[in-house]
Amino acid sequence: MTVYVRSLETAVPTTKLIQSEARDVFAAQPGLSRLGSRLVTTCFDGAAIDTRFTAVSELTNTSRSDNPQFYDPDTGLLLNPSTKVRNDIFAREATKLFVEAARAALQAAPELDLLDITHLVTVSCTGFFNPGPDYKVVRELGLSPSVQRYHLGFMGCYAAFPALRAAKLFCESDPDAVVLVVCAELCSLHVRTSNDPDTIMGSALFADGAAAAVVTARPGAEEAALLKLDHFETVLTPVGEDSMAWNIGDHGFEMVLGTYVPHIIDDHIVGALQPLLAKDPELAALPYTAIPHWAIHPGGRSILDKVQSRLGLSDAQLVPARDILRNYGNMSSATVLFVLKYILEQPLLPGDSNGGGRICSMAFGPGLTVETGLFTKLRQSIAANQDLVRQDHAAGFAPEARQDRTPAEAPVA
Repeated sequence: MTVYVRSLETAVPTTKLIQSEARDVFAAQPGLSRLGSRLVTTCFDGAAIDTRFTAVSELTNTSRSDNPQFYDPDTGLLLNPSTKVRNDIFAREATKLFVEAARAALQAAPELDLLDITHLVTVSCTGFFNPGPDYKVVRELGLSPSVQRYHLGFMGCYAAFPALRAAKLFCESDPDAVVLVVCAELCSLHVRTSNDPDTIMGSALFADGAAAAVVTARPGAEEAALLKLDHFETVLTPVGEDSMAWNIGDHGFEMVLGTYVPHIIDDHIVGALQPLLAKDPELAALPYTAIPHWAIHPGGRSILDKVQSRLGLSDAQLVPARDILRNYGNMSSATVLFVLKYILEQPLLPGDSNGGGRICSMAFGPGLTVETGLFTKLRQSIAANQDLVRQDHAAGFAPEARQDRTPAEAPVA
């Protein structure tokens, strides 16, 4: 049975961080050592990021609060709220992004009714609450109360792959299934000033965003589908358990992103690809460089550099990942879906429209875990203005009214 992605949409908070301005704030903190200050400048300048988005509006100098919790623009000091304070904000702000991305994905599939959704899979590693985001999406959008709900929590940057793989399995076991997958991450909630290199790197890389996809194998789904889900594979590298981790501390979640991670990827990326490609007879007989599209999770510039160098990929094949990193930063699990959407919005290459538009995608996370996927691009998606999503959200636009809008009018990031 062939399973398709019918729509893929994204959402970000309204507050934009300029990388150079954030660098100057972090570098000016009084508790930094001379080495720490130099590391801040090096990490922020070397991250290949221009802008990021955050749900914490007070992280900009233009925001004013009577009771600042993260940043006081009057003193220039970064504050250090407790994990409870950070998680309370997650529960409020992540809900908005979950719902916004899910609404956009549903609006982009106008032939489906809300009651057509049979399964919901939500993903996040940057906060917890219960009733959780799966419950909130059902209630806010008016999905059937009998929707089967699943939440994948605390898996890290690769979690979009288990979510899509679960959606594929649901559709293969139930030909009438329509699965809504939503990833939303508020990584910026956990930034803090520190002399620790891992913490500094996290502050330079991480950002907030959400992405949602509608997945189905219903008859006729191919007529409007964007993407075919072909194969998935998971590989644990023999080393790296201590090099990438995500722990809960008293003042937020604490990231471990060791400098050895790019070297682990360099040593094991080819081996991690082999089980995936072996599942596809057509590709198993070809060099992996024959795959035209590559959707790599941009965990950082050095990771992309290692993947490109080790696999011998062209600069053009890394443009989607590098552009998403430059404009959005690392949004953990949502990021690879941003990259996939970028590829889908590009004009069709020769062979794309007749099933030749193969995409190899991969993401890396704690463990060290390498998740990979093979997809087929079927058509070019329509890119619209992100502001349309916010306008609909602010106006309380209901998916039930979407028959009044054409697919081209559906809000897309």
